[in-house]
Amino acid sequence: MIRVLLVNEIELTCNLIATVLEDEEDMQVVGRTGSPIDALDRVSGCDVVLVSPQLGGERTLGLVNSLKECAPQVKVLMLGLTETEEHVLPFVQAGASGYILPDDSVDDMLSRIRAATANRAIVSPEIAAALMGRVNELARATSGVMIEDNTTVGLTPRELEILYLIDEGLTNQEIADHLVIEVGTVKNHVHNILQKLEVTNRHEAAAYLTMTASGGAG
Repeated sequence: MIRVLLVNEIELTCNLIATVLEDEEDMQVVGRTGSPIDALDRVSGCDVVLVSPQLGGERTLGLVNSLKECAPQVKVLMLGLTETEEHVLPFVQAGASGYILPDDSVDDMLSRIRAATANRAIVSPEIAAALMGRVNELARATSGVMIEDNTTVGLTPRELEILYLIDEGLTNQEIADHLVIEVGTVKNHVHNILQKLEVTNRHEAAAYLTMTASGGAG
């Protein structure tokens, strides 16, 4: 039985989707809510969470992150997401396992839910290529920045990625555009990077990256 939690601020939408899912023998709607806080309280008792991006930009990304932190095994699907790199990648990076398009049929929605629970994702070739490109970027970013005992300096994969972009000379706005995130989010990451590396500015952070990559830190 696939236990589904619906997170949508529009009650009518929740009720309509719930009616469809409850007609399926292998699905059970365990809750419906428009509150991110309530969703976090209920996530441990489900297998799939359908989240509406209508909750709003960074708020929705934060919810996806928090849902995966609270229940890593749960599959998060974005409901009504436009299939473009700009819209899809931020949610995938936040932890979403897939998405349901605005013009998908009921059968399409059910197929995407079942695919997610089987650890599969239904995406277009364009999105698949974009995801592969981002994985390659992350692999390059995390392959450097090591200290003598072969452990990382405590930066997250996203912070390492941003550190490499800083080293390439990109501004906060250019980094935000490249990663398809808000510039405020980039500023927060840069602040955390400077604190973790115990440096005072971007130039020192970039210098630290060069030094550690050549084996000079410790």
